[in-house]
Parts: sequence; C-alpha cells; structure tokens
Amino acid sequence: MSVTTTEAAPNRHEPKPKGGNVKGGLLDPKMLLKSTPDALRKLDPRTLWRNPVMFIVEIGAVWSTVLAVREPTWFSWLIVFWLWATVVFANLAEAVAEGRGKAQAESLRRAKSDAMARRLSGWTPGGTGTEEEVAAPLLQQGDIVVVEAGQSIPGDGDVIEGIASVDESAITGESAPVIRESGGDRSAVTGGTTVLSDRIVVKITQKPGESFIDRMIALVEGANRQKTPNEIALNILLAALTIIFVFAVATLQPLAIFSKANNPGVPDSQALDGNGVTGIVMVALLVCLIPTTIGALLSAIGIAGMDRLVQRNVLAMSGRAVEAAGDVNTLLLDKTGTITLGNRQAGAFLQLPGVTPEQFADAAQLSSLADETPEGRSIVVFAKERFGLRARTPGELNNANWIEFTATTRMSGVDLEDGHQLRKGAAASVADWVRSSGGTVPPELGGIVDEVSASGGTPLVVGEVRDGLARALGVIHLKDVVKEGMRERFDEMRRMGIRTVMITGDNPLTARAIADEAGVDDFLAEATPEDKLALIKSEQEGGKLVAMTGDGTNDAPALAQADVGVAMNTGTSAAKEAGNMVDLDSDPTKLIEIVEIGKQLLITRGALTTFSIANDIAKYFAIIPAMFVALFPGLDLLNVMRLHSPTSAILSAVIFNAIIIIALIPLSLRGVKYTPSSASKLLSRNLSVYGIGGIIAPFIGIKLIDLVVQLLPGMS
Repeated sequence: MSVTTTEAAPNRHEPKPKGGNVKGGLLDPKMLLKSTPDALRKLDPRTLWRNPVMFIVEIGAVWSTVLAVREPTWFSWLIVFWLWATVVFANLAEAVAEGRGKAQAESLRRAKSDAMARRLSGWTPGGTGTEEEVAAPLLQQGDIVVVEAGQSIPGDGDVIEGIASVDESAITGESAPVIRESGGDRSAVTGGTTVLSDRIVVKITQKPGESFIDRMIALVEGANRQKTPNEIALNILLAALTIIFVFAVATLQPLAIFSKANNPGVPDSQALDGNGVTGIVMVALLVCLIPTTIGALLSAIGIAGMDRLVQRNVLAMSGRAVEAAGDVNTLLLDKTGTITLGNRQAGAFLQLPGVTPEQFADAAQLSSLADETPEGRSIVVFAKERFGLRARTPGELNNANWIEFTATTRMSGVDLEDGHQLRKGAAASVADWVRSSGGTVPPELGGIVDEVSASGGTPLVVGEVRDGLARALGVIHLKDVVKEGMRERFDEMRRMGIRTVMITGDNPLTARAIADEAGVDDFLAEATPEDKLALIKSEQEGGKLVAMTGDGTNDAPALAQADVGVAMNTGTSAAKEAGNMVDLDSDPTKLIEIVEIGKQLLITRGALTTFSIANDIAKYFAIIPAMFVALFPGLDLLNVMRLHSPTSAILSAVIFNAIIIIALIPLSLRGVKYTPSSASKLLSRNLSVYGIGGIIAPFIGIKLIDLVVQLLPGMS
C-alpha cells in the first residue's frame, strides 16, 4: 500500500484565490461592468439556444419589440426594455461566473510561457544523450528533457533521474518548495514550475496542449465545462415546463376572440383581442410563468462550484465528478497522512525480562542510526532524551556493516566488527531471525506485541546476536497520532449520511485501535491494491457512490473505479490520469472538503430551483387578475397586493422577474451555506427558507415596484 505524504503548507484548508484575489459571492460592480460585453455577446441565438428557457425569453423580447414598433406606447416600450434586461441579466450571471475564472486564468497564463526545452536524444539511464533546444509547446509525449536549477519545467512529466527542489507556487499558491525525485510516488512534475536546485531528467507524459495548466485554464474559464447529469435533467425539466406554458399562453388567443365577441362593451385596451398591447401582455405572462430565475442562474451555479474547487487548488476533470462528490455515500481514506499525522514516533521502550532499560535503549539506538525515516530518527532521539545516551552517527563505528530495510526481510540493523549483530523490524521477521541464529523467543514477546498493537501502536522488535547467543531484547512502541479534530469531522460525515472507511497496511489490531480513536465507521487492514478495488466494487454493487484518494501507481485501478478519485499532485502520472480530480496541494484530507463543496453545489441548485418555482405564485396574483379583471370583475379578489392598475401590475411583475436575477447572482456564486445534517433536515430547511421565502419576497418586491411604476405616464 502506498503511503501518502503531506507536504507542509500553511493554512492549507483556506481557499487561496488566484489572479486578483477574487472573493466568492461578492457582486463587484467592476466585475459586472467588465462582464457586460460578454453578456451582450451571449445574446447571439447560436449561443443562447443551449439555455431553452432564456432562448424563449429572447424570442419573446424580439416579438415584443416588433409589436412595440407597430403600436408604440410607454407601456409597450417599458415591457420590451425589461424583457431584454431579463435576457441580459441571465447572460450576465454566467458571464460574471466565467469572468471570475478568467481573472484566475491570467496568473496561470503567466506560468505558461513559450519557454524553451532542452530535449535529449539517445538518452540512457546514467548517460547524457544528445541535447537540442526546442520550443516547449513542440514537446511530444515520451520526450526526455533535462532541467537544471533556475529553469522552468517545460511540461508535465515524471522525474526519471535525479532529485531537485521545485517551486510550485505558480500552480498551488504555496511558497514552500517541494522535493521531486525519480522513483516512488513523488516523481511527478508540472509544467510551468521552476527547479530551484540540482538537476533532473524528466520524461514528458502530456500531449501537446493538454498540460495541467492548459486544463486548469480551460476549467476556470468555463471553456470546456460540460453540463453534469443532474444539470442536464433539470434543464430538460425546465424546457418541458417552458413548452407547457407556451401552449397554455397560446390558447389565450382563441379565448381573446371569444371574450371580445361576448363582451362588446369592453374597451379594446382591456380585452384580449390580439392587438399589439395584448400580444405584449401575453409575452409578459409567459416570461413570468416560466422558471426564468433558475434558468438564468443554472449555468452560473455550476461554474461557481468548479470555481470553489479551483480556489482550494483542486483540478476537476469534469463537472460530473464535482456533482458525484455531493452524492457520495462511502468515503475511503488512507490512515497515514490523512487520519493520522503520518510520522510515527517512538513512545516507549518495553524490554523483556533479563534486559536492562539501558541495554535495550543502547541496542534500539544503534540499530536505528542508519535509519533515516522519521520513525528511525525518533527512536534515536527518544533513546538520547529518556536514557541520556549521547548522540552517535554511523560514521563513528568502524567497519560496521549497515543492513538496510527491505520489503522482503522487513527489518534493518547493523553488524559490528566484534561480531555483535543487531536487528530491528517487524515482530515476526525479527523472531524468525533470532530462531534462525540459534536462539529462542520467549512467550512474553507475543504478549507485549499484541498489547502495543491493541493500543493502536506499531510494535518493532529488537533482537541481537552477541557472543554466539541470539535473543530478542524487547519492543519499541511507535505511536501513530490521530490528527486533532478528526473525530468531529467524521461525526459530521455521519450526520451527512456518509460512511467512512479507513484504509491501512497495519495489522487488524492496530487498525481497529486507530479506527476507534478516530471515530471512523469501518476499516480495511493489511490492504493491498486488489483489496481496495474489491471494496470499491462491493460498495458500488450496493448502489453507493464511492470517493477515495491515492498517489501511487498501485492506487490507479482503485482511483479509476471510484466515482470520485482524487489523485495527489505529488503522486505518479498513472494515479493522476486514473483519477477524475487532482489535489494540487497533495493534502489527503482535502477529500472531505471536496465532498462538502459537491453537496453545497447540489444544495445551492436545489434552493434556487425551489425559490424560482415558489416566486411564480406572486406573479400569478399580479398578472392573472390584471389580464382578466375587465372580463371577470370577480377576479379582483385575487389582487391581494392591491396593485394600482392592470398595466402597472404587469410591468411590476416583469421588472421584478428581471431584478431578482441580478439580486441572486451573489448567492449563486457564493453558494448556499452548507451545514452537515440529514437529507430530511436539509429538505425541510430548503422548503422553509427558500420555499416560503420565495413566496413572500415577490409579494413585497412587486408591491414596492408598483408604488414606483404607478407614477410613470400611461400607468393609469
């Protein structure tokens, strides 16, 4: 199992906007002004037809303009103006969302320059090859390039030789350099980043024009944004409602002819007789009946959701992944670096009977001197601080043979020149080594090992061969520290209806102890890549959506299978290609934030859809009585807002219909605040806040607009 390592980054969970420090949700007048030309360009029917609701509104605005030219009145021209304003405001919502992305893309473009690359031909490992200078955009997949200190990496790829410190601030926004080296799970580099020290050889893995920066620019600008399944389904519903209301309004024409024939005393200005004024009134009725509010904001909501991910340095390959994150039922999380701090520390030395604490501490320190892992260094420090042992280095020991750790032996150690041998490693491996060296393992050792494992620690056994006698000395207790606040976060996941599963290579006893301390719902111990894949398939067969993180090549199959696969930017190219999201900060806990962003996207869309449908109720009370009161005086009872006149009522409803779009742009960009709770509570809150609020707000808004509109000429 690969272990994800999180690189230090201050305030990692805070959004870090790029390109102008754009604040989510704030309606900046400068941004509105800057986005207006784009909104006007979107009036092109070839662009607008993708939004059926607003396309119908534009057709109605064109027809009303023609009718107003034929029969010009103050009323008709005011209706025409606000119909066009409705279309422009809808386009403006999308343009503002895209404009925020374009501001972010500017800084990314500065990182993507037409740099030159030092391409190597005939390169072999350890060799040099023939070097030639080519333009970075001309690099092909599989090309080998060399990059030295001070130079920019010309394209996405994997380090195949060397190690270097790399500045990735242009991509991640973090000023702290990171280490990239050949082999392992920290070999991937991103085009546009800068090598600060040393020299590396990179194999290009991207195709021309498909680098991470290219994809980020396209993502934040909305150029390649595809509608998600839920968004498509909602668009179909809105289109169906629009078509129904088109037919409903069209049937008013026969009613107009019939009403005029049976009510000859009704003035033409008040009868539905098909003249210019009534035609415009029917368009106004249609625009107020169809769900223009959510139709106008739907695209902006989707773009803003992607924008929130980018602000948190997450690159989503598609909107489908963002939406799936909001529907996730099962969350698979690596233990190391995600649930725990990742660096296990020596917490206790537990010697066997017959071994003094000083003897064991000396043996533990000696066997760890050449161990450069955080665990090995912590053992050396613990022995020094707790037992007063002086600091020693491997170079002080003459003719010592240092035994490196391997996955096969699962232990490391040292052979000293006097024949003294020390080994430190997994309990079973050291026990087998002691037996093979002619010694015996006391039964007490197994009890200590089980006790350490049951407490959530990792046991490392130390053994020795001295003067021909092999024996086990005791156990080093390595403590895996659970990150602060993880239990609270998992409680939140549980309230959201999400099941959390911890993935670890530890034995079941250790895994259970950490799982209980962290508060996860389940765990998978001694996990292999095949185990992860089988677990994901099992969950999906039960109808659940699964999200997971990974960084290694061995994680690629599981990342590809998961509904939401978040690859670490520090990971291999295979992992990043398999996942549908890439975390540029390489922070495994980011998966929890991604799920919350996905849920916020779904809730925002649902809230504004509820509000849009609810506020149509007030429009019915405004327009229907205004249209029919002359024919059916009893309908005046429906004029609960006591609007001034039929013309002012109709105009007020149309104006409110346009203004509410502008008023809701900040909410669509910022998103509805998400509070972890059950689906039933979220539905109740949506209905109470945005359902009831969507009914009340238009009554107040239309009445206030009517008080102003009635002062205009022609509104008597």
